[in-house]
Formats: sequence, structure tokens, C-alpha cells
Amino acid sequence: MLLPKDFKYHLESFLNNTIIGLHTLSGGDTSSVFKIETSSKEFAVLKLGTYKTSNNLLNAEVNGLRCIANSKTIRTPEIYSYGVFNELTYLLMEYVPSKRPNKEDFSRLGQQLAQLHKHSSESFGLESPNYIGRLEQQNDLTDSWIDFFSEYRLGIQFKLALSKGLLKTSEVPAIASIKSYLESICHNIKPSLLHGDLWSGNYLIATNGTPYLIDPSVYYGHAEIDMAMSKLFGGFDASFYEAYHNEFPITEHFQARIEIYQLYYLLVHLNMFGSSYYTSVKQILNKHF
Repeated sequence: MLLPKDFKYHLESFLNNTIIGLHTLSGGDTSSVFKIETSSKEFAVLKLGTYKTSNNLLNAEVNGLRCIANSKTIRTPEIYSYGVFNELTYLLMEYVPSKRPNKEDFSRLGQQLAQLHKHSSESFGLESPNYIGRLEQQNDLTDSWIDFFSEYRLGIQFKLALSKGLLKTSEVPAIASIKSYLESICHNIKPSLLHGDLWSGNYLIATNGTPYLIDPSVYYGHAEIDMAMSKLFGGFDASFYEAYHNEFPITEHFQARIEIYQLYYLLVHLNMFGSSYYTSVKQILNKHF
């Protein structure tokens, strides 16, 4: 891809360097992602989309990265610039050279994630909505974790799955039933700052061993939400969990909560990618409801 000349000059003003190359990176669902190479052999990441499809998504990503960075617990890529340029929405940020993590790296990641989760708030949710994948994620500030997760996580995804014909009404538990079940397994939950979409593609280990989080979907919720997502598709070493649970010990009903929290992510995947996730959703529904 060739950048429009005026946009290229605009980006160069933030990089203090001449752009000599643009290489496609994997990842972008509604935005394209590129690795920028400069004349001094330094690099940056550019996320690029149209104003109509990407503006809200990239604004939410910037807010999430800043929330995590401001906690001063775990690194995120530095943001150089973001905004709209001639109907192009963009995010220009630090490129983090990364490596395959070893046990020590995973342990450091687990310990720093635990520190992030100790960053708390008076309410569950966030002051603004954001996204999980390409789906909008409602974050209305709520005093009760059970109310928040039942209504703004499972409830919304169930409604969407019903509207798409991916689930039948008879397969979806009532909100009252969800709340009743959560009351039996969730006790004394305090708000924790979450990454919100912690699968193996959303962390980096820099070549010096420093953990970074990318592509966040932040809000204040139960810390085990991030644990649930990390366990759903794999990619985390046992040393990660050991270090994390040194700070947040496993408590009663842990496995049941993990499965219910995974239900949210499986519903998101069902609604984004279709019926291939139906069986996984149904297994959890049959087991717990």
C-alpha cells in the first residue's frame, strides 16, 4: 500500500523521520495494521481505517491503552499520534520487537497482570462504551458485579444471538436465573482494571523480557475475567498462572466462574463468527443452567 503523500508527511512529523517502507502486519479486523520502516531503521505501528468504520474503535483502543498505562503496572505501546486525516482514521504507536516467552517472562507477565488487577474503582464498568472484537461493549457504571455481568455482558450477547437466529429462546436462561446462579458462586467481588480480551495474541514479550499488553477492551470487573479468557484458547504457560495466583489465590467455585465468564467470550465469537461456536456455548449452558 502507498500512503497518500500528505498523510505520509503528517505521520513523518510525529516520527521525526522519513518513512521508507510499509509492511502489512496480521491482526486488524476493521482496521488495517502496518509496520512502518523509517530511514533511520526505526519502526512504528500504524492502524488505519476509514472514519465510518474505525473511528470509534480506534478511539476506544487509545482510551484502553491509556487506562492500562496510567495504572503504572504493565507496559503498553507508546502512542505517538491518533486522529482523523482526510477521512482516514489512524493510530500511530510504538513498535515493540518481541520474542517467544520463556518461563521467567510468563512469570513476570502473571505478576504484572495481578498488579493491574489490584488497580480498583468504586464501580464496575467504565465511563464509556468500547468494543470486544468488532462488537460494541456496553460499560454502564454499576454497583453490583452480578447485575453488571448478567445484564451488560451475557444479557446483551444473548439478545444478539437470538436476533441472529444463532440461539433459540428456549436455550437462553432468564436474566433472573443468571443472577441467581451468579449469587451462588460470586462472593465479595471487587472491581479490578481488566485488559478485557486477554488471549495469546494480545500480549507481547519484548526482546528484553518486558511484558506489553495490546488491543485492550478495558473495564472494571472481576479479575477472573482475564483468567477465563486466557484459559479459553491457550497460549499461557503454567508459570504465568503460578505467579498470578501468588497474588490472587484461587477461591471456592473458581472453575464454575471461569466457565461462566468464558461463556461471554464464546457468545461474542458465536455472534461474530457464527454457528461453529454453538456447541461450546450450549455445553456451558447445559452444565450450569
